[in-house]
Parts: sequence; structure tokens; C-alpha cells
Amino acid sequence: MKSLLAIANADAGTADDTVTDQVVAVLRDAFDVELVHTSSPDDLSSALADRPGLDAVAVLGGDGSLHAVVAALHEAGRLDSVTVGLVPLGTGNDFAATLELPGDAVEAARVIAAGSTRPIDLIVDGTDAVVVNAAHIGIGAEAAAAARPWKKALGPVGYAVGAALTGLKGLTTPGARLTITVDGRALTRKEPVIQVAVGNGRFVGGGAPLLPQADPSDGRLDVSVSYTESPRRRIAYAFSVRRGEHHRRDDVVYLRGTEVEVRGDALRCTSDGELTSASPHYRWSLRPAAMTMYVP
Repeated sequence: MKSLLAIANADAGTADDTVTDQVVAVLRDAFDVELVHTSSPDDLSSALADRPGLDAVAVLGGDGSLHAVVAALHEAGRLDSVTVGLVPLGTGNDFAATLELPGDAVEAARVIAAGSTRPIDLIVDGTDAVVVNAAHIGIGAEAAAAARPWKKALGPVGYAVGAALTGLKGLTTPGARLTITVDGRALTRKEPVIQVAVGNGRFVGGGAPLLPQADPSDGRLDVSVSYTESPRRRIAYAFSVRRGEHHRRDDVVYLRGTEVEVRGDALRCTSDGELTSASPHYRWSLRPAAMTMYVP
């Protein structure tokens, strides 16, 4: 029987002991399961280092938990040998939505137990940090920052509150001057930019389809660049993002590639939900089929 390490984070979303016990019971029908609770990258690294012959991990948590586990496997050089499963117990569960995993934790555990897998691409940034779902700079990162105080109390609604506050504040804020290069070719538009997004997953912020055509197994990362400037068009852009229709707008460039570089005005970035400090330079590269995940 294959070995599986179930990794739970007590601080992740709606996870509780009862649900965890139910999930582990399902997983034990197909795996030799060990459950660990981790609260830091060091905990994850130790848990993996102590189990050199591990076959699989099951992440009991949300996008942040998934990112942490994949990052630990990447740093340990074990993404090619350990299959990753996800039981969505977080606040947004955006990558789970892209993979079309069941929202119910027990049903998601049954997907892992069934054993169907799929190769998944991975994005690595200029610091060798991984991006599993998506990274974006500009108004999306500012919305994430504004949502922080609301997210814990309101859950996914907190994202909407942050977006609304950022939208009102940003109506008259000028866009950034950026040079954006995709696979060595610079985008030719010169207008100020309000958002650049790259990713494998379709959704961010608890369900907003920021990259609506993304496929995490197609060997390409999706790129969305918004040049929207006027207050009226910014409002229209925000509504079109919620509907997943912004990629059709004339002030948005949507394309695919394997390497993206952005230089110019310093902007903050949200990478798999984690906010970074402002930087004038970002780079992302795709590593096709870098890991394997359990899927329906």
C-alpha cells in the first residue's frame, strides 16, 4: 500500500478535527496514512525530511496551504516523486476550483483515494519561489492588502470588501509605467498599466476568474495585462473581471507564454495569496508538468 502524509493546518479556513478525522478515514481506504499538523515552513520541511520514501501528500487546507506544501517539496527536490492531493478547506479554494475538485472535504478525499492523476505545470519566479495558482501586481495586489483585515472575519466576502475599497481609492490613481516582455518579446502598448496577472489557475480572491482561459496542464502560463485608465472604464473592468469577460476588452491584452518579465514602477505583488513588498522588477518562468496531482 502506498504511503501518504496528510498535512493539516489548524489555522486554515474551516478545518476542524471532525472533518479532518472523516477525511483521514477515507484516505485510509487506499493509503497507509499518517496525519501531521504543521504551522510553519520549518515544520513542513521536517515532516518531509523524516519520510524519505513518501509516495503522496494530501493537503488539508486552502491555496496558502497548498502553496506551502508545494514550495517545501520544490525546495527538497521531491516534486517529481511525491504526488499531491488537495482537500479544499481554505477560505478561497481557488486552485481547487480550477481543478474542479468537490467542495465537500470528504468527497475531495475520495478523489484522492480513487487515484486518478494529472501532470500540473508550475511557475517559478525570479527568486526561485513557486507559484501554484497565480501572481498579480497592481490593483489586484492592493485589493488583497485592503482585504486582509476583513478576510478572517468575513471569509470570501472579505475579498469583495477589499476590492471595493481599492476600487474607490484607485479611481484617480495613475497607472504604472511598465515594460512587459513575454517570451522575449516586449508588448508594444505604451499606456499606463493598472494590473498584470500571470498564472496556472483561473481564479483568485475567492472565485474571481482573473485568468479565465488558464489550464494548469497546457505547458503555458496565462498573462493578462490591463491598460484601463479612466474611472468609468476601471469600474467597467472590475465588473468584467467578476464575470470572466475582461480578456475580451480592447484595453486588456491576454496571451500565453512560458516566460514573463516586468520592469518599471515599483508595485506590490500577490503570489498565491501572499502579499509582497513593492518591487520594480518581476520575472516568472513556467516549468511544464513539474508535479502530479490527484484530480477527478
